[in-house]
Amino acid sequence: MSDEYAGVNRAFWDDRVAAHAASKDYAVARFASDPAYLSEVVRFDRPRLGDVAGLDVVHLQCHIGTDTVSLGRLGARLTGLDQSAPALEQARRLAASAGVEATFVESELYGAVDALGRERFDLVYTGVGALNWLPDVRRWAQVVAALLRPGGRLHLREGHPMMWALDEARQDGLLVVAYPYFETAAPIVFEGEGGTYVDTDQVFTENLTHEWNHGLGEIVTAVLDAGMELTRLEEHTTVPWAALPGMVDTGGGEMQLAEHVERLPATYTLQARKRD
Repeated sequence: MSDEYAGVNRAFWDDRVAAHAASKDYAVARFASDPAYLSEVVRFDRPRLGDVAGLDVVHLQCHIGTDTVSLGRLGARLTGLDQSAPALEQARRLAASAGVEATFVESELYGAVDALGRERFDLVYTGVGALNWLPDVRRWAQVVAALLRPGGRLHLREGHPMMWALDEARQDGLLVVAYPYFETAAPIVFEGEGGTYVDTDQVFTENLTHEWNHGLGEIVTAVLDAGMELTRLEEHTTVPWAALPGMVDTGGGEMQLAEHVERLPATYTLQARKRD
């Protein structure tokens, strides 16, 4: 697999940092004005995460750091990793304005062990819209396991592969499978129309992405084969953005189908523990 995808996707994300940081969806200013504020994503995860106070935590693919800073507010010692230098600059500014100590490291995901070191963390946290940028889920799981100390935990909430396989452009109320459910060698190449998932008037110039889906069984098997044991697998009908036309707000930043929500697992939470 060529590493061309990483540069293509990095340019896409670099181009969107300013718009994301300025959007109400990320609520960057709220972190400075409200010392108790947590991102909506971390608020959803919190009941499943348990106590993270005093833990060494790495947030992989951390983007502009809102979830990273939120975990820091729960008492964890945070390291955020991302391949986008502009995103990390914004994350450092956010942490400083919020009064949260966190270290941010620039690296592509598969280089995380070289960038951070082996068996340094009690918890690997990663989340929604992360795995679809990676071509090899088995290699991802090996990176996670290498970062964790024996007994350390993985917490992943991610878009469900069934949702990623749907045609999100359909406007007729039908859920149509248009993309691979299982991991493929070749990427799914999108050349978008210049948008993003937050409300913004900004016009983007980098609109090409290389993405992959990974079936739920592939993800679970990769985690097990990397030396971890599954401790939780929960599917959810909600997702923290309007992923499909006609989704409605359920509160707390979560969206779901307007009717017949039982048709679609929109996200899932997977937790695992590295074997001693």
